[in-house]
Amino acid sequence: MMTQWLAVDHSITTPPGGCKLRQIERPPYNRAMLAGKQIGCVGGGNMAEALLAGLLRKGLTRPDRVTVSDPLASRRDFLSRTFSVIATADNQAAVRGADIVLLCVEPQVLDDVLQELEPLRQSQPLVISVAAGYPLSRIQDRLAGVTRLVRAMPNTPSAIGEGVTALSVIPGLSSADRETARQVFESVGTVVLVEERLQDAVTGLSGSGPAYVFAMIEALADGGVLAGLPRATAQQLAARTVAGAARMVLGQGEHPAVLKDRVTSPGGTTIAGLNQLEQGRLRATMISAVEAATQRSQELGKEESHHL
Repeated sequence: MMTQWLAVDHSITTPPGGCKLRQIERPPYNRAMLAGKQIGCVGGGNMAEALLAGLLRKGLTRPDRVTVSDPLASRRDFLSRTFSVIATADNQAAVRGADIVLLCVEPQVLDDVLQELEPLRQSQPLVISVAAGYPLSRIQDRLAGVTRLVRAMPNTPSAIGEGVTALSVIPGLSSADRETARQVFESVGTVVLVEERLQDAVTGLSGSGPAYVFAMIEALADGGVLAGLPRATAQQLAARTVAGAARMVLGQGEHPAVLKDRVTSPGGTTIAGLNQLEQGRLRATMISAVEAATQRSQELGKEESHHL
């Protein structure tokens, strides 16, 4: 799957009849950007596993160039056996000599982890953090002098190479470092670039969004069961419908409202169903869900900052 580097355009206006999503195509992978680079991954959880799988599957690195740290012996054993990478309990050992450092730990422990990583001030690698709600300025405070920083917000479909990641970069980051960060996360899906102040909104939409979609698929399948379909058939129909509709939005570039109208004939079944969704305030509820998750992300960020 060829993924694209998307730019978020806040000035888009909607012409009559809907708008088309704008995609900015970038050159294909320049594998030399990652070739020969050592990668140190602090934290060996699910996101680290997804990134390792994507990078190795796409041939962007080799197992002998990756070291990952994790406090759990069972996790280290799994990562070592699965990916043939070096696994250690020592965070400093994981980043020693690394050209790229991936911080894949929970935000509540990142303060303590960064204290262990003071040697990065001398080695100056590209540091990429996936800790939700943890701003780049705080990493700068903890690692004074480290100037090559990227903040990333991937989501859970990254585990199957279908994720979307929002990247925010420190002012002045070189184009080469931006491209490197892009390649790392394009190994597990699509990448967008946003201002860091919008990362809480990203968390509320694409970070939490898979759970909203899972709930929608479950509800659609329950509706099918209520109408008489076997559970397995209803679930497959629901999931495939959501996946196909999403591909139409991405592939055809039409506004979702335009595609919705094409399915909806006067007095037909679809408009009857849509009427029920309107009465149940589906769209307002979805908007409120994103808003609530965004606000909670902001609150968590403030709570973490109080522990400094």
